[in-house]
Amino acid sequence: MVQFTLPRNSKVTKGKHHAAPADAKTVKTFKVYRYDPETGANPRWDTYDVAVDQCGPMVLDAILHIKNTMDPTLAFRRSCREGVCGSCAMNIGGRNTLACTHAWADTPGEVVQISPLPHMPVVKDLVPDLTLFFAQYSSIEPWLQTDTPTPQREWTQAPADRARLDGLYECILCACCSTSCPSYWWNGDKYLGPAALLQAYRWLVDSRDESTGDRLDGLEDPFKLYRCHTIMNCAQVCPKGLNPAKAIAGIKRMLVERVV
Repeated sequence: MVQFTLPRNSKVTKGKHHAAPADAKTVKTFKVYRYDPETGANPRWDTYDVAVDQCGPMVLDAILHIKNTMDPTLAFRRSCREGVCGSCAMNIGGRNTLACTHAWADTPGEVVQISPLPHMPVVKDLVPDLTLFFAQYSSIEPWLQTDTPTPQREWTQAPADRARLDGLYECILCACCSTSCPSYWWNGDKYLGPAALLQAYRWLVDSRDESTGDRLDGLEDPFKLYRCHTIMNCAQVCPKGLNPAKAIAGIKRMLVERVV
């Protein structure tokens, strides 16, 4: 019988344990993915007993506490701390989310497991390589395209036209949705993924944009768009409550209506 195993250098090993200080009143254990490609060593799980009474309520607060007081070698991205920039997106307790808006107390179980966004190559520890993700975003040309002369003052829209952008413009490009999508896992080099397609739809429905035909031509492809199988993971994990699957369905509808 055929047996399949992971390559030896891909197996995650048991790492170091960092105990909480003696004066800690409330302790929570965090299991964190550690990987440094420059060392050539296997990735590992390090555990940290964090004195959560000495830090804030969010997972990012705990990670900052770990880096500042327990292990300065831990690498991760963060910036705004307010769920606006998307920098601290990671997998927490098996779910893609933002560390700055996800409370460690809301993670089920006694141990909070933290790993980088799935599918992406890892630069170091909790830092994924988003080069392909942003290249795909760039490919949909996310800017206003028009031959109409630019107004001297503001470019007005009717309230109904502006309302069509609600649920689209709020995307912060955190990549939680794309990295939770199985179709993106298997076809990430060809399928644009939920985030890029939601952004594409945002410009397709903008009443000021005049490149609808060219934009649809660029998306009408068996892989770029039609690898979406409406699994809905994207809508489940979006920290902003958006629905990329609905936007993708909107693009498909526009293509069908154009053909008809």
